Amino acid sequence: MVFVTRRPFGFTGVEVPVIGQGTWMIEGARDSELLAIEALGTGLDLGLTHVDTAEMYGSGRAEELAAKAIAGRRGEVFLVSKVLPSNASFDGTLRACERSLKRLGTDYLDLYLLHWESRYPIAETMRAMEKLIDDGRIRFAGVSNFDVDQVKAAEAALRHHRLAANQVLYHLGERGIERKLIPYCQQREIAVVGYSPFGHGAFPRPNSPGGKALLEVAQRNHRTVRQVALNFLTRLPHLFTIPKAGDPDHTRENAGGDGWTLSGEDVAAIDRAFPAPAHDTPLAML
Repeated sequence: MVFVTRRPFGFTGVEVPVIGQGTWMIEGARDSELLAIEALGTGLDLGLTHVDTAEMYGSGRAEELAAKAIAGRRGEVFLVSKVLPSNASFDGTLRACERSLKRLGTDYLDLYLLHWESRYPIAETMRAMEKLIDDGRIRFAGVSNFDVDQVKAAEAALRHHRLAANQVLYHLGERGIERKLIPYCQQREIAVVGYSPFGHGAFPRPNSPGGKALLEVAQRNHRTVRQVALNFLTRLPHLFTIPKAGDPDHTRENAGGDGWTLSGEDVAAIDRAFPAPAHDTPLAML
């Protein structure tokens, strides 16, 4: 049974689940890799069909593991990968994409991102992205770890296609993108995909003030604190999130972050416990 709802992915109109699956650091010992493959497959069964990976993750190993999880199910998946900035010249982007496609066992990506700003001119990278779209190797192009001015530059560099997404760090303790980046992307119909929604090891401890506030909200809604966090982080249009799950139980918990709505009281309680910054802050990234 599919639990996770879908919404249009920016201007593309493609319906994508609000909660997807990240693959950063899923590589490792054989047993942990087998568990990660199982977790990804469980996620697909639950409707978490937005699978995000990158050539950087495990030097391509994460892409190979994702390929095992989606084998025979490619048509269900909104598949995303990323080019390293060091490879983001025109020719380098084309070659990197081909390597990712080979590791993923597919002939196209749904979305291809520049992982973070490159020393190569953005116009060069975006020209390669447009060629990949025209050649049918990717459906949409996007960026990652870009602030507003960088997004504008990427948009301006595209001549025949639109920028589809910006993937950025977004969790309860890092809400700076709510001031300008999210509103700008909403205005431009650019999907915002938040990564590391649990703070990459910095999730609030149960006995901390924030942890206690989350627990109260979770108990009111008969959910877990992590499900509350995921629901909050996808509460606005054009917002998506890609938590990693190392085992099927975590995947099932992640899926429960959708399919229900936080009340105004709940949102206010989370805002008090984890206030957004009152002034502009530099874009955070991991």
